[in-house]
Amino acid sequence: MKSRSATVRRATAETDVTVELALDGSGKADVTTGIGFYDHLLTALARHARFDLVLRCRGDIDVDDHHTVEDCALVLGQALDQALGDRRGIRRFGFAFAPLDEALARAVVDLSGRPWAEVNIPIRRDQIGGLAGENVSHAVRSLATAARLCVHLDLERGENDHHKAEAAFKALALALREAVSVSGFADVPSTKGTLGVPA
Repeated sequence: MKSRSATVRRATAETDVTVELALDGSGKADVTTGIGFYDHLLTALARHARFDLVLRCRGDIDVDDHHTVEDCALVLGQALDQALGDRRGIRRFGFAFAPLDEALARAVVDLSGRPWAEVNIPIRRDQIGGLAGENVSHAVRSLATAARLCVHLDLERGENDHHKAEAAFKALALALREAVSVSGFADVPSTKGTLGVPA
């Protein structure tokens, strides 16, 4: 199988993001976004998906965290999409539960080529380590859009907002790890014969 990796850069007046991603890695992550808790979540995502990830962002966090969170997720999603190629030979579907103390999250993903995100991660705090509570879900939706994947991510229970968000990203990582894994078949796992080749 050819190397499933990609490097993507996005530079705008708001952010400059570069992502190097290898799907068949060991979970090594080197993430610098300028937002401490976002670094933590993306590092956990790479670690538990067993992706090797280098992500660098210079963003306008003097404004707020929104542009940085969104653009990092978009570029990571684009890298994931490119690394998957035509999605031939993958399992396509993945699901997982992940606990973190009192918090429990469930993730179900389909690398369908059709972006969709249903995200239910209720965060009560305005911010966690520089990351706006509302941007936990927004990051997942942006990732799903750019990666062209369907994701359902739900918090089953939890009290501590840090635990809720981290459990959600770990569940997502485990589901992605399953979905991108090699199936042993050489075909595209779809009755259509394609998984939404991008225009």
